[in-house]
Amino acid sequence: MAAMGRAGSRRGVTAVVGSCWVSLHAWCGPLPALLFAVLVAGSCEGNSVERKIYIPLNKTAPCVRLLNATHQIGCQSSISGDTGVIHVVEKEEDLNWVLADGPHPPYMILLDGSLFNRKVMQQLKGTSRVSGLAVSIAKPNPPQGFSPGLKCPNDGFGVYSKDYGPQYAHCNRTVWNPVGSGLSYEDFDFPIFLLEDANETQVIKQCYQDHNVPTDGSGPEYPLCAMQLFSHMHAVTSTVTCMRRNSIQNTFSINPETVCDPLLDYNVWSTLHPINSSEKVDPKKEFIMVATRETFDYIGSSRMVYDMEKDKFPLRLENIHSFVELNQVALRNDSILWMHTDPVSRLNATVEPQIKNLLDVLSNSSVGANVTLQEVGFSQSLPPSSFQRFLRARHIPGVVLTDHQASFQNRYYQSMYDTPENIQMQYPEGLSPEEALEYVTDTAKSLAEVATVVARALYRLAGGANDTSAIQADPKTITQMLYGFLIKMNNSWFQSIIKPDLKGILGDDVPQHYVAVSSPVNTTYLVQYVLANLTGTVVNLTKEECLNPEKAPNTEKEMYDYAWVQGSLDPNSTSRVPYCVRSTVRLSKALSPAFELREWGSTEYSTWTESRWKEIRARIFLVASKELEIITLVVGIAILVFSLVATHFINAKADVLFSIPRDPGAVAY
Repeated sequence: MAAMGRAGSRRGVTAVVGSCWVSLHAWCGPLPALLFAVLVAGSCEGNSVERKIYIPLNKTAPCVRLLNATHQIGCQSSISGDTGVIHVVEKEEDLNWVLADGPHPPYMILLDGSLFNRKVMQQLKGTSRVSGLAVSIAKPNPPQGFSPGLKCPNDGFGVYSKDYGPQYAHCNRTVWNPVGSGLSYEDFDFPIFLLEDANETQVIKQCYQDHNVPTDGSGPEYPLCAMQLFSHMHAVTSTVTCMRRNSIQNTFSINPETVCDPLLDYNVWSTLHPINSSEKVDPKKEFIMVATRETFDYIGSSRMVYDMEKDKFPLRLENIHSFVELNQVALRNDSILWMHTDPVSRLNATVEPQIKNLLDVLSNSSVGANVTLQEVGFSQSLPPSSFQRFLRARHIPGVVLTDHQASFQNRYYQSMYDTPENIQMQYPEGLSPEEALEYVTDTAKSLAEVATVVARALYRLAGGANDTSAIQADPKTITQMLYGFLIKMNNSWFQSIIKPDLKGILGDDVPQHYVAVSSPVNTTYLVQYVLANLTGTVVNLTKEECLNPEKAPNTEKEMYDYAWVQGSLDPNSTSRVPYCVRSTVRLSKALSPAFELREWGSTEYSTWTESRWKEIRARIFLVASKELEIITLVVGIAILVFSLVATHFINAKADVLFSIPRDPGAVAY
């Protein structure tokens, strides 16, 4: 956005310069030429003046507006942006100045992250003295925990309802996220920006210290340091409203303007045994499904179940023998991994023995490992999981593996503090990026143990021999994945396993973990190519054959996906050694069925949409008093009037003021 703004300013200067030159040729006199030369110079300095007035804040993350079938949540500014005098709030007592005592409302609050909680936000939400909020990240992380998500995540979209296990619905037995404040699901009528750069936070604080600090309880003198936030959203009310407006625009407008977009991405799926992706699998064939989920009311899993039911996916629900889901597994106490099952389906005499067998195989696979698998009691429901969406459609034996027996171990669920440090990813000082990529952390070793146990169990469930001691997950591979997905995705391993035309997705340090509206997002691509790299095979095909496998013999294009990837750098040059990877990894659309069915008010499927916006930016500057602004305006008007009068006078007397004297020697007799 900042780059677009600068380009726009340059175009404006060019236009002014061009018009000034036209006018200059029209006047043909020394005084007007001087005046317009000054105007040209002043116009050319416009960008420089703007840079001196405003300090842009480039490392920010805005709160935007999301909508579902019934509500809108998130934040927005007015259409022209919101402005206010900056006040730093580092303890609750500082709020008194903003809410009552301060003489210069409205205020833009620089809020310490430790105070970004429901109690404070409710106070700010109910006053017109606040025009916006910039939140700095608390250091260290809030010890009491912080989660802006709901106490009962995905409530209403899982398997439990008034018709199925009503005693477990709405987290009646277990509150999964007890520290959840629900702030992410509130609607604020002022902009909120997260400050991601400590240096920019310090610049704001310094500006506040220099100009805005109250003295002896009285207001500071002008000029004051102010902040302006732009984040106006186009969509309002609900998904039903915004999608109806989209539909009307597309039907009747020549240039339709979309106001919101459905949240969507792609599911990444693969089978170890290749299947024809364009045909349906034999109903007699059985598969063990291993999964992990997305977060907005099961968008991905509900779409996959829908496609299976509608014969739009190679597998049917009947093909699923059993289901194993890995949920949160990084924060284990005493190396215990908990096995969660559905207490309702276990009352089914056919399903219960299958679940018991699944639990036994998993437990036996942990013998001799540094991971202990324990079963959660019968009286507890499943935690939020994709498996719930499959259970809504069919009784399937399944287990969800987590690091928590009841409530989440993760005290920073869905928050800005849910970082690599939260799962104890620690690196020695002074490592280069390449050394950090290869450094095997304790977290990687711990997760390798989990992967080993799960892999051994899956091998046995699929009919493999009982002796699985040779199956061992590689901690180095896991540490590379953790580093790439959580710390720095632009690394040598990721560079080597993706297609050349996708190398642009590695531009940022950390992948985008938000599902978004433009897809696939970079995380999805990376999951796809990591999975292809680890489960696929390098085949001896040329680039042309790899890109067009139907032109090569025996490629079985319906059974496999082919990718021409960049490869590693040649040790003796700066060029790469590309190669062709054949795998069974594919993508399937993860768009809620509600949008395919045009049921925007659905309570069966997720209906989340994201509002569109024109621009998002933040900046600080010094603001003068209202009195000075009025004086400046009056003086400006006076100068304008004087200029118009002077111009009229000069025009009227131009023949006298600019006449050329006669040459005496040219007199004719």
